[in-house]
Amino acid sequence: MITQKRTTKETQIEVSLTLDGSGKATIDTGVGFFDHMLESFAKHSYIDLSVKCVGDTHIDDHHSVEDVGIVLGQALREAIYPIQKVERFGNASVVMDESCVSCAMDLSNRPYLHYGIDIDGKVGEFDTELTHEFFKAVALNAGISMHIVLERGKNRHHIIEAAFKAFAVALRRALAPQERAGIPSTKGTL
Repeated sequence: MITQKRTTKETQIEVSLTLDGSGKATIDTGVGFFDHMLESFAKHSYIDLSVKCVGDTHIDDHHSVEDVGIVLGQALREAIYPIQKVERFGNASVVMDESCVSCAMDLSNRPYLHYGIDIDGKVGEFDTELTHEFFKAVALNAGISMHIVLERGKNRHHIIEAAFKAFAVALRRALAPQERAGIPSTKGTL
């Protein structure tokens, strides 16, 4: 189990995870829809995940969502690298009713995010723009090169949930054991 903590004037966060878990989640960020998305991520990645965040949600949810992304990314980086004997690349397209979102990633230890989801508005009290902030924080802090693209969809809830599930499944596939891979790079290191 990997544990990372972060305390600022805006948030106090603790994230614990086990990569080869069963998808158990204990999530409390103070942001209901975000909790639901993190639970879905854990379930479909098979990562056991615990997230506790006390944030300044009286201002808005931005600091909590972005900072959880930072700490989750740091925990993933610690758990993944140095990388060896895994597939390294993963991709998934996830359908939720009328929506379809694709995620492709490389566990390259070179962070990058292409975020091809352009939706405005809210899901309940959750600002949809925070989804981009979360994935950007995760990718940059985890050292993952990732492309998340909306293929089609209208319902904001379905689109965001499909994005979290596509991220989960792509990560699960990238982390799939591959004994023959050794260090999966011609460079000899990642």
